[in-house]
Amino acid sequence: MLVKSFALSLARLKWKTIVQTGKVAGKTLFSRYLLVTNVTISTTLSGVGDALQQQYEIVTGDKPNLTWDKNRTLDMSATGTVVGVICHFWYNWLDQRLPGKAFKIIAKKLLVDQIFFSPFLIAVFFGTVGVLEHMSTEEVLEEIKSKAWRLYAAEWIVWPPAQLINFYLLPTRFRVLYDNTISLGYDVYTSYVKHDKG
Repeated sequence: MLVKSFALSLARLKWKTIVQTGKVAGKTLFSRYLLVTNVTISTTLSGVGDALQQQYEIVTGDKPNLTWDKNRTLDMSATGTVVGVICHFWYNWLDQRLPGKAFKIIAKKLLVDQIFFSPFLIAVFFGTVGVLEHMSTEEVLEEIKSKAWRLYAAEWIVWPPAQLINFYLLPTRFRVLYDNTISLGYDVYTSYVKHDKG
């Protein structure tokens, strides 16, 4: 009985230490190292989104060689790095320019985000992948013309309700984390659109 009680006390102590350590780490990651945290999250989830899309293509037989293309995942991860940096500064700038949580302010943030930032970020995505795939400027522009509208249309379905929550409930330091969590499903679709030959 004494051993069981000691083991239970030790387990509680370990759990308390783990929780305490997690709080300290979280506070550090989302304050002092926020840029690194945001970029790491964005890079990782962009790669995971591509890996999930490739796995789907392999399972359904839509992928000709039925093997995972590591370079493709690395390229998609690299776009996550670029997008993570841009989003980090974008959300800070947006919250400084339009502070507050009044409905009018949130509506302005949503419109600015969707109308101006979203098309810019889609172009950055295709441009980054184009550079990594050694595409010419003309090829990148053609790909943007032929595929960007699909991503932009999907953004109007996904992001306004998601950003409403983001802008109303979350502090700036958690915006990229939330954005990337929602974006995991969108990253799968982004990978699909980018690599769709049709």
